Amino acid sequence: MTTPFVLAVPSKGRLQENAEAFFSRAGLTLSKPGGARDYRGTIAGLDNVEIAYLSASEIASQLARGSVHLGITGEDLIRESILDADRRVALINPLGFGYANVVVAVPQAWIDVRTMADLDDVTTEFRAQHNRRMRIATKYINLTRTFFAAQGIVDYRIVESAGATEGAPATGTAEMIVDITTTGATLAANGLKVLDDGVILRSQANLVASRNADWSADARETARIILDHIAARARASKYKEVRTRFKGCNAELLAEAHNRFGVVSPFGGPTSSGMLTLHCPPAQIYALGSFLRDHGADTVSVASLDYVLDRDNPLFAKLAAFLPPA
Repeated sequence: MTTPFVLAVPSKGRLQENAEAFFSRAGLTLSKPGGARDYRGTIAGLDNVEIAYLSASEIASQLARGSVHLGITGEDLIRESILDADRRVALINPLGFGYANVVVAVPQAWIDVRTMADLDDVTTEFRAQHNRRMRIATKYINLTRTFFAAQGIVDYRIVESAGATEGAPATGTAEMIVDITTTGATLAANGLKVLDDGVILRSQANLVASRNADWSADARETARIILDHIAARARASKYKEVRTRFKGCNAELLAEAHNRFGVVSPFGGPTSSGMLTLHCPPAQIYALGSFLRDHGADTVSVASLDYVLDRDNPLFAKLAAFLPPA
């Protein structure tokens, strides 16, 4: 019996909704044959793929162990929970949702503390005055230690946060925090501010591959199909298709269009009848249409693209380069 290809997807909330929408746009429809409460699913048309619905943190740990081939989770969780992450997993594709920054935040009352260098001075003075190190409340222990070490700050100790981290300074369990934020509103509501150079990581959801999974020939081919869908959709989103026909079109005119409007000619130059198909960035559509009409085109049609399938797939090439030889 063939071992299934396992794709891990967040099990609830906005992350699940965004992940399913992302795959749907790429022509990969996720479903739960056992019902909405089921934690296993399928992809229509790919019988050997098993969808595992897990928490975002569990997806990171399963990727590290090699229990899943591909998974969607935040880069913050990858960097925090996987030792030597760049050797064990590969971030194949950022997905454009699940944004969150891991930041160093201190009380707004610390008006003279704006940078990590200022914080270094304050932690040193605090230890001299109180005979103890300043406390940092966080769930991001490894990211905090790595970042503070790079800044040369040593006079602190970590208090692992079990609840709402942003409330730690107000309750007296810590002097400052390292936490995630999207808008900063929650930090401000708790009387905290982010240091000017205190962004440890700008994170978002990523499609991540595990090096330690069972990458058989069948698994690699399944990954190629999935990544081909994703790459084709990504290419299509960058362009509109422009069609026209006029006899005055030549290589020199096409070269000018390429240079001025960033268009590509997916099928080469015009046909013998003057028929021409171009892919153009959406922001340049009107300028290109005007240019073509000025040079002899009577009609220029514009259409949306769903998928653009190329021979080369940069996402799969990235995966193949990361995996051990087959």
